[in-house]
Amino acid sequence: MHHIKNGTGERPESVKSLQVIHRLLKHLRPLHQWCHPKPLSALVCAILLFCMTLPALAQAPYPRSSVITGIEWGVITITKAPGSDNWPLTWVDDGALYTAFGDGWGFETRNNRKLSLGLARIQGPAHSFVGENISSPSGEQKGDGKAGKKASGLLMVDGVLYMWTRNADQNGRQCQLAWSEDNAQSWQWSTWKFAEFGYCAFLNFGMNYSDARDQYVYTYSPDTPSAYRETDTAVLARVPRHKVAENDAYEFFVRVDANGKAIWTNRVEHRGAVFRFPGGVNRLDVTFNAPLNRYLLTLRSRARAGGVDHFGIYDAPTPWGPWTTVFFTHKWDVDPGESQHIPSKWISTDGHTLYLVFSGNDSFSVRKAVLTVAPR
Repeated sequence: MHHIKNGTGERPESVKSLQVIHRLLKHLRPLHQWCHPKPLSALVCAILLFCMTLPALAQAPYPRSSVITGIEWGVITITKAPGSDNWPLTWVDDGALYTAFGDGWGFETRNNRKLSLGLARIQGPAHSFVGENISSPSGEQKGDGKAGKKASGLLMVDGVLYMWTRNADQNGRQCQLAWSEDNAQSWQWSTWKFAEFGYCAFLNFGMNYSDARDQYVYTYSPDTPSAYRETDTAVLARVPRHKVAENDAYEFFVRVDANGKAIWTNRVEHRGAVFRFPGGVNRLDVTFNAPLNRYLLTLRSRARAGGVDHFGIYDAPTPWGPWTTVFFTHKWDVDPGESQHIPSKWISTDGHTLYLVFSGNDSFSVRKAVLTVAPR
């Protein structure tokens, strides 16, 4: 059984301060040059030793969940489609999962074209699924790494498949929307982009958006134009479900008022933070666990900008929180890869069992998780 590591009692501001101290110490001479042969006092050396270990002691950004009190990871990880990553998913109206891969060949052999963005369909249960590529000249993209558009979010609403892509400027920044009305065969692209955000991800609500809480579609993103560099906060946008392709229809979460009501603005510059983790916000995804009535946010960061290297799962009763920690680790026992997702199709009817899809070892990787849930 894997439980939350390192506790959850420390405030995010404290974590950030400790990280700053650690970065400063990294520029000092090696520790043994300070403490041997005793140019500094034993007390100063002890303080230096303590500070050097601070990243390992840094805690999760939110307290432990009182609803999902534990998580047990399966021993076996199923891997397919080697050489491809990303894999955002959505549950569509024909019962299948649709996904997108990046910098690879998807579920076909490497004799075919390598794509920056390719599309695929997943059929069957998590333990015995079959994946097949979807040919779509208007959706597929080329270009390695930052130079090629890649999918960061997929969502089907009322039979229309929407896709957020990152690297919209073909240099690792900005988001752009595309949509398909024929199950990923052909795509239309928005003429506008979110210049402020670099990794947009939809909140998924069951098959064809059937478990939606209201008439809005929700999008999360780290509050940075880059898809590659971690930052301190995540933001949340919403749009009426029949106006997803309209830039002017989007509103942005500002804060929660004293009565617990979410406040929104149509001015992107007035946006507030929906999730905070100083130095730890990068690749994220959110899925509604309908049986538990909880929102599950997966998050990982590789600390490319000097932040926190970690992987975690967080839960909340609403899309804007308050968040608590289900699982947190600085180093998972397998590689979480570029991104991670919880497909709503693969959540059990009681909400206690789910499957995480992640791009560990640069492949379509699937791992079972059993949640311990507090009695209601």
